[in-house]
Amino acid sequence: MVIKRNKLFQALFTSFLEKFPEVVAVVVSDIEGLVIAGEKRKDVRSSLEIVSVLTTLINPVLERIRNEFSFKRFGSSSFDTEDYRLLFVSIDEDRILSLILNSMASIEKLAPYGLYLAEKSAQILTAKDDDVIQIAVPNFEEETSRHEILKQSLVPSELLEKGTYSFKFVVVGDHEVGKTSLIRRFVERKFSVDYRATIGLNILAHDFSLEGNQISLTLWDLGAQEFFKRYRKIYYTGAEAAFIVYDLTDRESFEHIENWYNELNDFIEDKNIPVVLVGNKLDLTEERVISREEGIELSRSLSPEGVSHIETSALSGENVNEAFKLIAYHYIMRLRKMEEDKIKVNLVNEITDTLKKLVILELSFINESLSWSPGFQTIVNLEKLGDYSVIKDSEEEQLYAFKNGLIVNNFLYDSYNLANTDGAFIIFDARDKVHIDPQWKEILVDTIKKIRKKRVIIVALRITESSDWSQLMEEFKIEEDLEEKLVTILFLKIGSDFREKMYEHLKLMLNAIVNTRNLK
Repeated sequence: MVIKRNKLFQALFTSFLEKFPEVVAVVVSDIEGLVIAGEKRKDVRSSLEIVSVLTTLINPVLERIRNEFSFKRFGSSSFDTEDYRLLFVSIDEDRILSLILNSMASIEKLAPYGLYLAEKSAQILTAKDDDVIQIAVPNFEEETSRHEILKQSLVPSELLEKGTYSFKFVVVGDHEVGKTSLIRRFVERKFSVDYRATIGLNILAHDFSLEGNQISLTLWDLGAQEFFKRYRKIYYTGAEAAFIVYDLTDRESFEHIENWYNELNDFIEDKNIPVVLVGNKLDLTEERVISREEGIELSRSLSPEGVSHIETSALSGENVNEAFKLIAYHYIMRLRKMEEDKIKVNLVNEITDTLKKLVILELSFINESLSWSPGFQTIVNLEKLGDYSVIKDSEEEQLYAFKNGLIVNNFLYDSYNLANTDGAFIIFDARDKVHIDPQWKEILVDTIKKIRKKRVIIVALRITESSDWSQLMEEFKIEEDLEEKLVTILFLKIGSDFREKMYEHLKLMLNAIVNTRNLK
C-alpha cells in the first residue's frame, strides 16, 4: 500500500490541534525554509496561512537562533514574539517541526508532546510502502488517573479467570540497542535496516492473546538521549511494566542497565512493576561480549523476584514474541496478586466487623480430610488477622484461637464439636457422582441437631462441569429436620476455582451469621 504522507500529516496535526486549543498552527519545514506539511486551527483568521506563518514567524526566528540550536542532533528551542510563543523540535538534520502557540500557552506542558509529534513526523517522512504508522495523540496527564482507576477497579470475581488486560508498557535502554526494532518486529512483523533514533517518544498499540487472555498493550518507546531525560519522567507516568533493552555486543549498554533500572524506580510512582532485561542482537554470535549467565545474574541482583531476563534478535525474530508474552504474563500475575490482596483485605474487614457485633466468633470447618480444608486454610493464612495460638493440632482436630476473638476449628466427618460454633462449613466431594452419599445427609442432619439456634450451616458440594448440581442438592431433603430449629442453611457449589471463590463463600457465611443472629 502506497504511503499517503499528506493525509497522515493532516490527520496527525488535526488531532493534535483538537486536543490542544492553545496551539495555533503546526508546521514541518526543511532547512531551506520550505513548507513540507502544516495545519492551522480552523478558528484562526484566514490571513494566517501556513506559508505566511513560515515566512513571517518561523524563518526569521530560526535565522536568529540557528547558531545556538543544533540541527545536527535532536534538540528543541523556544522563542516568544509579541503575539505568539514558538516551539521548535528538530526532526533530523534537514527538517524541523514548529509549533505556534498562543501567548498564554505553557511551553513546559507542550514540549513533551512536541517531541512525540516530531517522532511521528519523522516516521511519516521516512515511511516505506506498507509501513503502518499509528498517529493517535496521547494525553500524558490522564495516565496517572487511568492507572489509579485500574487499581481501584480490581474485580475479585475475575481472579484467575480468563479476561482482557490493558496496560502501559515502557521500553528503555541505551542508544542503538534495538528498542524500536524489537517493537517493530513484534507489532509489524518486520525489521528495518535503516537506523533512525527515536525522537523523545514513540507510542504504538498492539493486541494479542496469551493463554486465553486478550492482551492490549500500549508500547511507549522512549528516546535514550540525555537531552530527553527531563521529559522521560512525564512519559513514565502510569507505566505498569518495562523492558530494559541492552546490546549483547556492547558491554557499555549492559553496564548502564542499573542506571535505567534506578531511573524507573525514581520516576515511576508504582514501585516493583514487572521488568524484563532484554539482551538484543542474539544473531550476532561472533560479536557477542555479554554471556547469558551475566544477564541472569544481573536480573537477580536487581530484584530476586521482580526482574526477568531473556535474549532476542529483532533481525531474525528469535524470542521476540516470547519476550512480549513474558512481560504480559508477569503483568497479569502481578495484577492478580493485587486482586487477591484486595480480596484478603476485604475478608479481614468483614471478619473484624463481625467481631465488633459478636465479640467472639467461632467457625467450624468439617471435611473428609484435615489436609484439604480450603476454608480453614484461607482464614489461617490471612496475615492481617494478627497472631493466633494453636490450641489443638492432632490427626482428628485442629483448633486455632486468634487474639482478636476469632476461633477456627477444623474437623473430620466423624468427629466434630459444634457446642459454641456460630457457623459450620461442610464440604462434600460430589465430583462425578450421580447421587449423594447417604452418609452426607446423616452428617448434615447431625450438624443441625448439634448446632445452636440462630446459627448458620454452609453445605458446599465439590462438583465438575458435568455434575447435576440441582439434583444433588435436592437429595438432601432436610425440611422436616429444620422445622423444630431456627437454623440458616445455604448450599454452595465448589468448582476448580475453589481457592479464589472461597473468599466470597466466607464473606457470605459471615453475613448470614450476623443476619441470622438478628432474627426475632
